Amino acid sequence: MIEVHGVTKTFGDFTAVKGLTFSAGQGEVVGMLGENGAGKTTTLRMISTVLKPTQGSITVGGMDAVRQAEEVRKKVGILFGGETGLYDRLTARENIRYFGKLYGLEQQVIAARTESLAKRFDMTRYLDKRVGGFSKGMKQKVAIARSLIHDPSVVLFDEPTSGLDITSANVIRQLLGEFKQEGRTVIFSSHIMSEVERLCDRVVILHRGELQYNGTLDALYEQSGSNDLDRIFMEMVGEGQ
Repeated sequence: MIEVHGVTKTFGDFTAVKGLTFSAGQGEVVGMLGENGAGKTTTLRMISTVLKPTQGSITVGGMDAVRQAEEVRKKVGILFGGETGLYDRLTARENIRYFGKLYGLEQQVIAARTESLAKRFDMTRYLDKRVGGFSKGMKQKVAIARSLIHDPSVVLFDEPTSGLDITSANVIRQLLGEFKQEGRTVIFSSHIMSEVERLCDRVVILHRGELQYNGTLDALYEQSGSNDLDRIFMEMVGEGQ
């Protein structure tokens, strides 16, 4: 579903991602690990068409993320942990509706999906309240609903549980498991190794923009001679901490 091949991204003299190649298949959950500044967010932004690769290619569902960016965006739902992208003066429903219109959905479709998502994430009681007064967990749920309003087949989550309380974080983790059951392709970045171990089919480990590992956790444990993901991660990228 997602193919990243030889991708490099530079910003002036700085290389954020260098020669990155990996893939994520349908119904697969891929965890992206790396220290701050490793290139995780830049990679997800390129897959979502927010950024263009300097070199290399990215395809989503067989479509080129640069030449067919508009079509790719219809397939992708994206959430950045520190950026909900919500409008505080609008209600949760109005925020979701606005993004549904951006995707060209009909009003009846938006209304039905909004109600369904509100029930799924237990948002019904505050669906018609302005998001400016919401807790971070409540905003995160609305942001997720907004990212799913067009029923994307690909989901990209960047640090989705960052800063959330235990209850809200568990909702996100359960959701990622449901995405897999629904056959969606999921890539999410995280610093919480326990949720990576629990949810991921494969992991991609980056360090200073370069690929350090791409494969299953079982293969990584065998290769490293350890089942301690924290320790393995630190051995791979520790010098950059």
